[in-house]
Amino acid sequence: MFGKWFGTKGKAGGEPPARAADFSHVDSREKAEALVGQGQLEKIHLFPLEFGGEDVLANITYVPVGVGQAKAMADGTILKLIQEGQVTQYAAAPEYKGNSFVPARIVIKAWKPDADGAFHPTIEIW
Repeated sequence: MFGKWFGTKGKAGGEPPARAADFSHVDSREKAEALVGQGQLEKIHLFPLEFGGEDVLANITYVPVGVGQAKAMADGTILKLIQEGQVTQYAAAPEYKGNSFVPARIVIKAWKPDADGAFHPTIEIW
């Protein structure tokens, strides 16, 4: 029905399209922690502990459950590149919308100075 109004069709041929999650209301660490407790968000480390990252607040961000697995997969690929000597540098930068404590995306960069090639995945969150 809504598909006619907006010129789109949802999953079942007539349902409205699914809306992306909106975490703009999560504007404090306390709200993010509450959603962790409810099973809606999970904590992840921006700089992986396996790469020497620390378990400190500055290295923690909050993401919807399941995003941590996507980041772990990207970091696993980077770990292989490190072991092969193709990568020696790593950075993961969250990008936020407004005052939200939940990043809209995480931009990861892995590279080796003075070498061609790099791995730059971006995890889109909301």
